[in-house]
Amino acid sequence: MNVFKKAWARIFEGTMRLALPLLPYKNPKIIGSTTDVPRVLQENGKHKALLVADPTVKELGLCNNMLEAFESAGLPYCVYDKVVPNPTTDICEEARALFTQEACDCIVAFGGGSALDCAKAVGARIARPKKSLGKMAGILKVGKKIPLLIAVPTTAGTGSETTLAAVITDAQTRHKYAINDFPLIPKYAVLDEQVLASLPSHIIASTGLDALTHAIEAYIGRSTTKGTRKDALSAIKLIFENLEDAYNSHEASALKNMLLASHYAGRAFSKSYVGYVHALAHALGGKYNTPHGLANAVLLQPVLKAYGKHIYKKLKKICIYCGWADKKTDKSTAANLFEDKLTALSKAVGIPDNLPEIKEEDLPLLSRYAYKEAYPLYPVPVLWDKSKLIEIYREVMA
Repeated sequence: MNVFKKAWARIFEGTMRLALPLLPYKNPKIIGSTTDVPRVLQENGKHKALLVADPTVKELGLCNNMLEAFESAGLPYCVYDKVVPNPTTDICEEARALFTQEACDCIVAFGGGSALDCAKAVGARIARPKKSLGKMAGILKVGKKIPLLIAVPTTAGTGSETTLAAVITDAQTRHKYAINDFPLIPKYAVLDEQVLASLPSHIIASTGLDALTHAIEAYIGRSTTKGTRKDALSAIKLIFENLEDAYNSHEASALKNMLLASHYAGRAFSKSYVGYVHALAHALGGKYNTPHGLANAVLLQPVLKAYGKHIYKKLKKICIYCGWADKKTDKSTAANLFEDKLTALSKAVGIPDNLPEIKEEDLPLLSRYAYKEAYPLYPVPVLWDKSKLIEIYREVMA
């Protein structure tokens, strides 16, 4: 990357860092059980909810307790349950049409990051009916209040219940992009470990590493605050302490702690942003429909290795916080220790070393999408050009 592009990126991120304390971030209010959702909606004067979910949520009956509570409360609702991984513009438009046809006045997003992203996009389109989702891609292009949104995460990974971002895939071009604006932050988040109890272990693994990626990228980036550093460190420690138990036994306290970790990580990266792991992963999701958590999990270690000494100091602080090192530990020793801990955790929960869907002929396109997402928004420790991004993709090809 040439010196002028590097200078512009650092000026941009410096401006964002200075503006951060002035921006209208808000943390969602936490609800402890899905059965409390109808009561909260009624307290807010709402009359009919659109439930946005994916087919698996309905098939597994994860939302049954909540829907029974809706019926007991006499609160009408309708369901859109066709959300797919990496939700497309067409899916979002279908859900928006149902909201309008059924005269809904609030949205409940029930699922993983895809359902939450779709629900946010629906809210954005309702707030701005004359503006396409593509026209709202980027930063601060929604600009109007969306219908009241309650987020019920069914995975402990995305942290989408805390963020101002909705990641959408264009149905025609398959280009994946993010819409970022403060009205998209849900008003409430439901952290109920019961909805995680029937998740397959491989989903717990990939989403847990997704949350870890959020926390690490937020922490090692160049636009942190005291609050985001605290949230990121808390998330990292909780994940290393609880992910294996959640994966192996679905133990209730481990699942609860993973939900908290995901929430803290979401709060951290919603303010301090992410980095190249996410940019690379989003391009894979758009091109191949690679599950986002899995892509992050596989890409995390190669990206951290490539950052090299630029993140040693922060990796040492993570090791100290987790109790693996002390202030006397050499930075490079701590970095190697962190790498060993991450490798061990990934292997323990069955994360593969590569992503066989990546094709050599697609690398220029993938790197272009990843570069466009990251530059100049993400305050990464080291600035890379497209050729470096291609190198990272090649490391995880089968």
